[in-house]
Amino acid sequence: MQLRYGKNLRASRFSLFSKIMDKNQIFKSGYVSIIGAPNVGKSTLLNTILGQKLAIVTPKPQTTRNQIRGIVTTDAHQIIFVDTPGLMNPKYRLQSEMVKTAYGALGDADVVLFVIDVARPDPDIEDRILRRLKRVNATVILVLNKVDLVAKPTLLPMFEDYSQRYAFAHIIPISALTSDGVPRLLEQIETHLPLGPRYFPEDQLSDLPERFFIAETVREKIMLMTQREIPYASAVIVEEFESRQTKKADEIIYIRAIVYAERQTQKQIIIGKGGKLIKRVGELARIDIEKFLDTRVFLEIYVTVKADWRKDPRKLKELGGFADI
Repeated sequence: MQLRYGKNLRASRFSLFSKIMDKNQIFKSGYVSIIGAPNVGKSTLLNTILGQKLAIVTPKPQTTRNQIRGIVTTDAHQIIFVDTPGLMNPKYRLQSEMVKTAYGALGDADVVLFVIDVARPDPDIEDRILRRLKRVNATVILVLNKVDLVAKPTLLPMFEDYSQRYAFAHIIPISALTSDGVPRLLEQIETHLPLGPRYFPEDQLSDLPERFFIAETVREKIMLMTQREIPYASAVIVEEFESRQTKKADEIIYIRAIVYAERQTQKQIIIGKGGKLIKRVGELARIDIEKFLDTRVFLEIYVTVKADWRKDPRKLKELGGFADI
């Protein structure tokens, strides 16, 4: 089952695009890849554009592991946005596959959004990304994110610096968190889309399955509630997802999710004393999942160990750590 927009979400989504809709305009469509270093706000930007939380967001780096595709359709165009893992210097197999996944999103892109955190730029990673962008046949827009965290006079030197480092089609300051500057960014994206068809139905939010986003929601709560290596050593798979009837003849979605850790000690930490931590993870995840699915949910979570899964190619693919979805 693919994700669909509800009526209210569809209306909120269109509000961001209200300035660029033109019913007499020839229809355009294309792929827009969002890349950058970890924690620059790529997932927050995707969620803001969609008007719904699709990509999980935490303060920890390397939260996104896969390409997350979100679809926006108006009368004038259809855009498939592709959120990607943060680009870094990989230290183990999972991170290497995350970097490969991120760069893989550049191949089919019509437009690339290179997102920078203006409050915490990373020149080394940025230079590496810029070298790769010089081999891309796509329009590249530099997105200076988190401008709400810095004084405006500091932005002008950044404009000049980045303009000398790469011939960007546009340099646009935004705050993905507050939506400031996002409508202007969307206007510029639309101008660079090629003519094309509707690839997906108008109300479709993503081409990824619901199970993927449910697993991501559980993983998000684990990342938020654990520290050190635990968030990065955890993977989640939804093993069961079905509609059931309650005794009162009400319908409820039953979900069984499995959390994998690399060590027995990690498993014990995720479960917590007396099962308190995993119970809290389940409570928080269920609230978000019910909102996401717009229905009642019964969520069961089990924790088990799969040793060194982040370093083993077969286990990585099995757990969805980097495999194409």
